[in-house]
Amino acid sequence: MTDDLSPSSVFDVAGDESAGPAGEAHHDDASPARQRNGVCMVVGGNRGIGLALVEGLLNEANTRQVVATYRLSSDREKLTSLKEQNASRLSIVPLDVTDDFSLAAFSNYLQTRQDEKRPGLPELVVHSAGILHGRELESEKTLEQCSPRKLLRMFEVNSIGPLMVARALLPLYDKQRPFVFAALSAMVGSIGDNRLGGWYGYRASKSALNQFVKTLSNECRHRFPQAAIVAVHPGTTDTDLSRPFQRGVKPGKLYSPPQSATRILDVIKSLDARQNGRFFNWDGGEIPW
Repeated sequence: MTDDLSPSSVFDVAGDESAGPAGEAHHDDASPARQRNGVCMVVGGNRGIGLALVEGLLNEANTRQVVATYRLSSDREKLTSLKEQNASRLSIVPLDVTDDFSLAAFSNYLQTRQDEKRPGLPELVVHSAGILHGRELESEKTLEQCSPRKLLRMFEVNSIGPLMVARALLPLYDKQRPFVFAALSAMVGSIGDNRLGGWYGYRASKSALNQFVKTLSNECRHRFPQAAIVAVHPGTTDTDLSRPFQRGVKPGKLYSPPQSATRILDVIKSLDARQNGRFFNWDGGEIPW
């Protein structure tokens, strides 16, 4: 795999490994994945890949309900429109993954779903929320561009946020219940694939996310032996996150959000405990941690 500072490296991958471990699990009808309850959740479901994941899940006949979270200060017009079209199958819930009060309210909401047993806890969770740039945030190409405040913000959203969502969610599950928790990571989070440096905050925050995912997966081998805790690289997708960096993307390597969502779901929706603790490419191949 190659690694440079072009968008194709930051968001996409090299090689074609379509016969990956996830593909093997997809054809196993005895897999615990076949026994799930049809309830799914997308964290950061109001825009970009997250919104496309919500739409993709709603388009699947075996999806009973989707829970989609959004930040109160962000645009959720399209998600609200989806809610109007899918009143009984889509629940939308405010969540700021960096705010303790918001996380506590989210945990209470999940507890209510658990208590009511209707329709129950999500057994496919995709954490899609993340940042690369924004107000007063930019990707650092040199050491001089790094600052503690900007680096901390990257870690807050990209690394600690997904772990805190898992902390709010996982303790509600029964020990033997199968579920998948998939965090969208990035190839630049792979330390083994880092050859040219740069992108300090984004790289390091995604590396930290990967370490959190791997560590959590080890803990869950004992606490939730039927669970799959994984990281997934979505590839170069035409969203606000990648838009400032798309000039160097090779022809045919920039994908629409629905394309990326479909490929992500193909990888993760039939995972089981045998794939726990892995870092997947969008095509089902594995990326070195």
